[in-house]
Amino acid sequence: MNRFFRYFEYAYLAFAAFFLFEAIRIWDTERNRSYLFLFFVCIAIFMFFFKRRFRRKYEDRNK
Repeated sequence: MNRFFRYFEYAYLAFAAFFLFEAIRIWDTERNRSYLFLFFVCIAIFMFFFKRRFRRKYEDRNK
Protein backbone atom coordinates (compact mmCIF):
# COMPACT_ATOMS: atom_id res chain seq x y z
CA MET A 1 0.00 0.00 0.00
CA ASN A 2 2.88 2.38 0.68
CA ARG A 3 4.07 1.89 -2.87
CA PHE A 4 0.67 3.07 -4.10
CA PHE A 5 0.90 6.23 -1.99
CA ARG A 6 4.40 6.91 -3.28
CA TYR A 7 3.23 6.77 -6.90
CA PHE A 8 0.19 8.86 -6.09
CA GLU A 9 2.47 11.63 -4.82
CA TYR A 10 4.10 11.88 -8.22
CA ALA A 11 0.69 12.14 -9.85
CA TYR A 12 0.45 15.58 -8.24
CA LEU A 13 3.65 16.58 -10.01
CA ALA A 14 2.24 15.29 -13.28
CA PHE A 15 -0.89 17.37 -12.76
CA ALA A 16 1.27 20.41 -11.95
CA ALA A 17 3.22 19.93 -15.19
CA PHE A 18 -0.02 19.63 -17.17
CA PHE A 19 -1.51 22.75 -15.59
CA LEU A 20 1.71 24.68 -16.20
CA PHE A 21 1.69 23.62 -19.84
CA GLU A 22 -1.92 24.76 -20.21
CA ALA A 23 -1.20 28.08 -18.50
CA ILE A 24 1.67 28.81 -20.87
CA ARG A 25 -0.32 27.67 -23.88
CA ILE A 26 -3.27 30.02 -23.25
CA TRP A 27 -1.33 32.93 -21.69
CA ASP A 28 -1.84 35.30 -24.65
CA THR A 29 -5.48 34.53 -25.32
CA GLU A 30 -7.11 33.93 -21.92
CA ARG A 31 -5.08 35.59 -19.19
CA ASN A 32 -7.63 35.06 -16.37
CA ARG A 33 -7.94 31.36 -17.09
CA SER A 34 -4.16 31.12 -17.20
CA TYR A 35 -3.97 32.55 -13.67
CA LEU A 36 -6.39 29.86 -12.55
CA PHE A 37 -4.14 27.17 -13.98
CA LEU A 38 -1.12 28.72 -12.23
CA PHE A 39 -3.07 28.57 -8.98
CA PHE A 40 -3.68 24.87 -9.61
CA VAL A 41 0.06 24.42 -10.20
CA CYS A 42 0.77 25.90 -6.77
CA ILE A 43 -1.86 23.72 -5.11
CA ALA A 44 -0.56 20.56 -6.81
CA ILE A 45 3.02 21.25 -5.74
CA PHE A 46 1.88 21.98 -2.20
CA MET A 47 -0.08 18.72 -2.14
CA PHE A 48 2.97 16.80 -3.37
CA PHE A 49 5.09 17.99 -0.46
CA PHE A 50 2.25 17.66 2.04
CA LYS A 51 1.47 14.07 1.06
CA ARG A 52 5.16 13.20 1.00
CA ARG A 53 5.67 14.51 4.52
CA PHE A 54 2.53 12.76 5.76
CA ARG A 55 3.60 9.44 4.19
CA ARG A 56 7.06 9.64 5.72
CA LYS A 57 5.59 10.34 9.17
CA TYR A 58 3.28 7.37 8.72
CA GLU A 59 6.19 5.10 7.70
CA ASP A 60 8.31 6.22 10.64
CA ARG A 61 5.47 5.60 13.06
CA ASN A 62 4.95 2.04 11.76
CA LYS A 63 8.60 0.97 12.03
